Amino acid sequence: MNRFGKIWVRLPETPRRGEILEVRTLIVHPMESGFRLDNRGKPYPRHIVTRFSCTYGELEVFRANLHPAVSRNPYFTFNLLATQSAELIFTWEDDETNQATHRMALELTG
Repeated sequence: MNRFGKIWVRLPETPRRGEILEVRTLIVHPMESGFRLDNRGKPYPRHIVTRFSCTYGELEVFRANLHPAVSRNPYFTFNLLATQSAELIFTWEDDETNQATHRMALELTG
């Protein structure tokens, strides 16, 4: 069962060629560590996002490997040098072989 939820990606409204852009992402995911116990003392099954990456055109520009200590709904912010108008592809993978992908066109001015 795929348990990914809503995805948010924020970029500047009018990105210009040569600027350093702040990219902000968030995905809704339970990030259950496997250490928490239910009311009967049984551990909840582990279910975490294990990897996040962003590709800009043909180049991977950001990657993170996640661990059980990461909180629910992982949020990332990173900088990107805007060199060309191209597609951004954001990919999240979890330990249950689920994958969520978000695509966004980056159209530069100037």
